[in-house]
Amino acid sequence: MDSENNASGWLQSILLDYGLDWHYANLATQAMAILAMLLAAMAANFVARRLLLNGFKVLARLTSSAWDDMLLQRGVLKRLAHLAPALVVYLLIPYVLSADQATLTTIIKTILIVYSIFVGTTVVDASLNVFLDIYRQFPISREIPLKGFVQVIKLAVYFLGAVLIISVIVGKSPVILLSGLGALTAVLMLVFKDTILGLVAGIQLVSNRMLAVGDWIEMPKYGADGDVIEIALTTVKVQNWDKTITTIPTYALISDSFKNWRGMQNSGGRRIKRAIYLDINTIRFLTEEEIDSLKSIQLLRDYLQQRHEEIQRYNETHGVDASRRVNGRRLTNIGTFRAYIEAYLRHHPLINQRMTFLVRQLAPGEKGLPIEIYVFSKDKVWANYERIQADIFDHLLAAVPEFGLRVFQFPTGVMPVSAAGLTAS
Repeated sequence: MDSENNASGWLQSILLDYGLDWHYANLATQAMAILAMLLAAMAANFVARRLLLNGFKVLARLTSSAWDDMLLQRGVLKRLAHLAPALVVYLLIPYVLSADQATLTTIIKTILIVYSIFVGTTVVDASLNVFLDIYRQFPISREIPLKGFVQVIKLAVYFLGAVLIISVIVGKSPVILLSGLGALTAVLMLVFKDTILGLVAGIQLVSNRMLAVGDWIEMPKYGADGDVIEIALTTVKVQNWDKTITTIPTYALISDSFKNWRGMQNSGGRRIKRAIYLDINTIRFLTEEEIDSLKSIQLLRDYLQQRHEEIQRYNETHGVDASRRVNGRRLTNIGTFRAYIEAYLRHHPLINQRMTFLVRQLAPGEKGLPIEIYVFSKDKVWANYERIQADIFDHLLAAVPEFGLRVFQFPTGVMPVSAAGLTAS
């Protein structure tokens, strides 16, 4: 070992002075130098992992901020600690090996550089995860998810890391390697087709506010009906109401159609749109006795009084012949029932009176005459909404006979009067 170029030469001189053979003195000197280097690397690892890292953990527990806890949870500092022993070995290896071992020195330094690049890449990966964790704590993260963009950055970081590692191994400039990749552009486009499509789709979804984490979407083509729980680079995860998870390609949300219920969730209510089908055979004019009887219904009392007086004035003014009930204006049981539905819903505490409010007739058909209710529930929670809707129609269906009407069902199960008479006879 050359004592002029190696710091361990003095140790070798001491061993030679004691009469040790030069060969064994050289081996002993190099072995002790390697041992000293390893001890220094272990000391650096101890300082980085035991002292600095544990000290940071103590400080993180004392602070109220969340970012330092996330650094620990994602292992950013733990990965950084791996660089300490590698750096010590890299700096000491030229002093441990002799000049005639330059090739071995170069190999070891190359391995350490490659290792450091790899560790640095994982540190950037973990740091990006910390950034996402912090970003998710802000409300805007639900409307503008950045996970897809961060995944693109990760791909670029790993790609750059791979290029740097290859350039270190082959001893070429990274610029030369990158310029040579131009011929592989078509292949890369094919390999990363889904990634590129997902990136473009993610940009459109975010920029147009088409989708956000927490949105309730329906996409029957993929069997999706539930809440969006994750928007990634190539996939969107939807947790269905039965707790199953559906994975949808991100670009499919651009190329295909889907229903987003965010508008309903952000509005003041959830729509109730359902019809009661009435048997047309039971629709008729009301008699004076029936009108007086229906006035005992509190919700109809004012309506019947006002309408009855209005109709009487009209018929008297126009000299209507009262011998036929079809002449002039008359109250019908279907119209009165419709008025009752509207009054009932107007007084319902869980119906939003400021949103669309309709009680209307639809075109009669083979199932009878539909009376459609089109209103909005104040409570938008699914279970509560279903209960409110069921309670409303429980009441209205039970109230139908009070107006001399009958709900249509096919088959009705009610025998016509003529047929019943024939049977009885």
